[in-house]
Parts: sequence; structure tokens; C-alpha cells
Amino acid sequence: MIQRLLALLFTSMAWMAVTAQYADSTYAEKLGYPKGSKVLIIHVDDVGMSFDSNEGAINAITKGVATSCSVMMPCPWVPAFVQYMKEHPGIDAGLHLTLTSEWNGYRWGPLSGKNTTPGLVDKEGALWHSVKEVVDHASGDEVEKEIRAQLERARTMGFEPTHFDTHMGTLFATPEFIDKYVKLGIENKIPVMLPAGHATLIKADMGSGVTEALVQQLRMIGKTLWAAGLPVLDDLHNTSYGWPISKEMANDDKKLQQYKTRKYIEGVHSLKPGLTMMIMHCTATTEVFPHISDSGPLRRGDMLAMMDPALKKALQDEGIILTTWREVKERRQKLLNH
Repeated sequence: MIQRLLALLFTSMAWMAVTAQYADSTYAEKLGYPKGSKVLIIHVDDVGMSFDSNEGAINAITKGVATSCSVMMPCPWVPAFVQYMKEHPGIDAGLHLTLTSEWNGYRWGPLSGKNTTPGLVDKEGALWHSVKEVVDHASGDEVEKEIRAQLERARTMGFEPTHFDTHMGTLFATPEFIDKYVKLGIENKIPVMLPAGHATLIKADMGSGVTEALVQQLRMIGKTLWAAGLPVLDDLHNTSYGWPISKEMANDDKKLQQYKTRKYIEGVHSLKPGLTMMIMHCTATTEVFPHISDSGPLRRGDMLAMMDPALKKALQDEGIILTTWREVKERRQKLLNH
């Protein structure tokens, strides 16, 4: 999803002047990691979406190798997770800025209110099901009002996010949307998830339609974020939601764990030097989750893989340095102070 939206973004950003050259050093090196280091944020999306989502994220972080997560502020199980964070300080949690409500029987609306942002809601008064519908109906100003409302709610609850990212990649869908996204991060001095270094995995995932010139446009945005005092990703691994789950393994935790662990180990082996974020959707599925979504097996598999000792060993064997958004922000701040 994010790769497809980035391609759309690239093709619609011809107005940007691209003068940057390929950087000799990665953003990881600029942040003080040794040259050639593979630095990884293992990140859980969709926290707060449901009870099962919360439990899966907690398991992946406290019993597994995941290092970070992000919270969907319009969703019903946010208060429970924020309470957990207050009881367990130090969890690296950002905002999964949410402009869609994709399921049919389990939905949420904008925090900004449908009278304030009518272009964000469908006939049920919920956020649109798809990214395309958001693009077709919502203005950039409405998008900005909503993402600001989501940050405001977090702060009202005593939750200061470590970073921003974007649910279903919606904020990558148009140049105007991405401008609002980057603006929110810079104004609040909060890092923004955006792969703007060598982008090796993104280029591979997006296929032959992506040229180096298009990637350079993304790098220009990265340079803007870096100049504003924020850390920047070199790359993004975002393929796990598309890994097919067979019927045979869907109800067999052992087979599901083995399959997903193998796929994540392959992902670890594919990493290039630099700061990369690897996205997953860890969920401790109960009998309720199938009534929300049919994606339960792939989400449960993510959680099981994160808790698999084989994945931890692979990370160690590959010499991967695990980090968080909080740590990379602190490293960037130290550079500014020297």
C-alpha cells in the first residue's frame, strides 16, 4: 500500500526541483552509528484499534524483539493502551495518523468532527474505507485539521508521541497531504516516518516504475526534515502485510510462526546499511477478531514471529543494531547541541 502511494506521490511531484546527489553516508552514520551499520526499528502498527491489537503489540515488545509501535487515536481501545504506557513508561509509541476506517462492521470517525471536516466522512459518519476515497473527497486543510486533532487528543491524555507515521499510507497519497504530514512533524519537533536515504527496499518493492530521479524527490523531503533537526530513515521494509497465509497454516500457530519467522529472517538478510524501519501488525487474536477483519492469521503470525527465538538469533547473527524512534531523536538532538 505505502509503496503504491509513494509511486503516485512521485509521479505527481514534478514541480519539485531536484538537485540532491546520492549521499555518501547513511542517516544512521550521520546519527553517530558506526559506518556500515544496519540499524533497525521493528515497528508494530495499529495499536489501539482493538483489544487484540493492544495485546499483540505488548507481547511483541515485552516478550519479543519489536522496539516500537504507533497508536490509532480515533479508535476505541486507545485509552487502555495509553493507561498501559503510563504504567510501563519507556515504550516507544508514536501516532499512526488515521484517515481511513477500512472494516465494514467495526468503524471510527474523525476526531475533528464531521461538521468540521465533512470531506473526511462517508454516509455512516465514519472515515472513508479507502485511500482513494479520502483523496477524492477530502481537502488538504481537512486532513491537517484531523491529524492535528489526533495529536491534540494524545497530548490531552498525557501521551507525547515519539514519532508520526501514516495508516494505510494515506498521507503519502498526494503532495498536499505529505506537505501537511511533514509540516506537523517539523512544527512539533516530532520525527516523521519517511524513507529518504538510499531507499533500496522501497525501490525493489515498487518495481521498475521507480527511477533514481523519483527517489531523489523523496530525498529532498528528507533533507528538509534533517535540516529541521529531525532524524530521517534511510529505508522502509513494508512487505509483510502482503505475505500470503495458506488455509493450512491459518489455524496452526506452529506452522504460522515458522512461516512468518522465515519471512522476517529473509527481510533481515535483505537490509542494507542505514536506518530502516520494518513494519508489522502484531495481534493476539481472540474469537472476536474475525468479526472485525479476516486479516487475523497474518497479524497473529507477526506477533508469533516477534516472539520466536530464531528471529532474535538471526538479528544477532546479522549484527543488526536495534533502536527506537526515541533514541534516534535523542541522537539527532545531541548533534544539534554540539
